[in-house]
Amino acid sequence: MSLIGSLAAKVAARFDDRAPVFYAADMVTFTLRGGVWHVLVIQRGWNPHKGKLALPGGHVDAGETSREAAVRELAEETGVTVPESAFVHQVGVFDAPGRDARGRYVSVAYAVVLPDEAPDPVAADDAMAAEWMPVRVAVKVARAGGFAFDHDRILAAAITAFNLPRTLRTHLGRGEES
Repeated sequence: MSLIGSLAAKVAARFDDRAPVFYAADMVTFTLRGGVWHVLVIQRGWNPHKGKLALPGGHVDAGETSREAAVRELAEETGVTVPESAFVHQVGVFDAPGRDARGRYVSVAYAVVLPDEAPDPVAADDAMAAEWMPVRVAVKVARAGGFAFDHDRILAAAITAFNLPRTLRTHLGRGEES
């Protein structure tokens, strides 16, 4: 084998030894219902974390952006769609090793505020239930460890990004950010 061939084989072997990194997107969806802030949550129908609350999300497909994937996953798991005119805000990249028991997942999280009285969700795909939950209740669930993965952190980032009431940010340990 030539020197170049040997070097190429070593480089290829190096890449083959690496564990894959998966690309995902999550969506935090807020609305006002009866004058109270709500967030759309699902109950996971599959492991890991079967039965726990989560935010709609999933894999980014080939040929789509993470924003497109977040909007698609929201619709697939809950039937709730994001209007074209809606402001969809990227709230962060969540990439802590070990955040998902299935392997290394990097998730880009987005948040959107839908018009008051957004439609009721209908669970589908890998969600066994979906509901609009008052944000104050979701914060309590998050503090008690009731969310799958690191979705408690994603929820906290979205609450801060949209400047929801200071009391919600404080209860999530985010301080009194402006």
